[in-house]
Amino acid sequence: MVIKTILDTDLYKFTTSYAYIKLFPYAMGTFTFKERDDTEYTEGFLQALKNEIQNLSVVALTAEERDYMSRHCRFLPPVYWEWLSSFRFDPARINVYLDEQRHLHLEVTDYMYKVTLYEVPLLAIVSEIKNQFLNRFPDKESILQRLAGKVDLSNENGMPFSEFGTRRRFSFEVQDMVVGYLKEHARFCMGTSNCYLAMKYDMRPMGTHPHEWFMFHGAQFGYKHANYMALENWVNVYDGDLGTALSDTYTSDSFLSNFSRKQAKLFDGVRCDSGDEFEFIDRLIARYKELGIDPTTKTIIFSNALDFEKALKIFQYCQGKIRCSFGIGTNLTNDTGYQPSNIVMKLSRCKMNVNQEWRECVKLSDDMGKHMGSNAEVEACLYELRLASEN
Repeated sequence: MVIKTILDTDLYKFTTSYAYIKLFPYAMGTFTFKERDDTEYTEGFLQALKNEIQNLSVVALTAEERDYMSRHCRFLPPVYWEWLSSFRFDPARINVYLDEQRHLHLEVTDYMYKVTLYEVPLLAIVSEIKNQFLNRFPDKESILQRLAGKVDLSNENGMPFSEFGTRRRFSFEVQDMVVGYLKEHARFCMGTSNCYLAMKYDMRPMGTHPHEWFMFHGAQFGYKHANYMALENWVNVYDGDLGTALSDTYTSDSFLSNFSRKQAKLFDGVRCDSGDEFEFIDRLIARYKELGIDPTTKTIIFSNALDFEKALKIFQYCQGKIRCSFGIGTNLTNDTGYQPSNIVMKLSRCKMNVNQEWRECVKLSDDMGKHMGSNAEVEACLYELRLASEN
């Protein structure tokens, strides 16, 4: 059984779930799996995946887990954890199959406050089962040896980072081993996004909000207003807590042009998840200065497929200009000598209530070629935002 506890997921899934409950309790959505590699899967893999999906139905929040999360996440009210205690994953809502090319299709539809909880567990299951079928379990000593070098780099340079590797980990066992080592040896590890491992190792659970929050707002309220409204609504729910704004759902150009002085002062900083990090640093600092804000009081969280060597270069570039930290995922939990899976699950459509028509969701990116959505809707989004088309 891959997922043994509902806390084996990222914190932002719970914070986003509660935001939907509070503001959009009738909204519905569909999450769709996408793999950027053309992996051909077997019937054996598909059956193993279906078995794990069935196993999700018995996963439930325990009294001990509810008590821990209530004490360590003051920004989420006890009533949310009481509701989560009654929540169960419903395998009947998950549509999974292989097409004629043996590519994997995976989709789940439900109310937004529930469907958002499926994303991380399903990705972790796919990644782990794929590794079971394609790869031998890696040598633990070699994993720890590589990890030790990364931790030494952080310790020697005072470089802060958090572990963000649940979705594309090699396996739960590997992630558990990695986080345990970080707890013991990494002096500048700020925490982990995985709530169960945060509880197990007495570390800080880390996370704010995901791209889907902005994608939902874009589909419902228009792309021009999506960044501003998504941040305003986040403040309406969390009143200044969880103050790291995600910048690249509709490109950082669009984000920075809409980043108001109030929001720039209120949010602790910004997360950079695509594009050229060094260019983004300069542009964000310029925007803060334009708004009359001292950038050295703000923080950038970098999370775009980083390794520790690149993180160190970014860290050194930020010195004296702006604070920074790093959310490092696959390079920690799937640096095993095998090629990690390039998989995501994104919000593909949504509607505000059961009577509204479905609206397609799209995500732009500062990385060329990584826009998500149909060509027609991506073009419509680019046109509305007056951004250059890739075509």
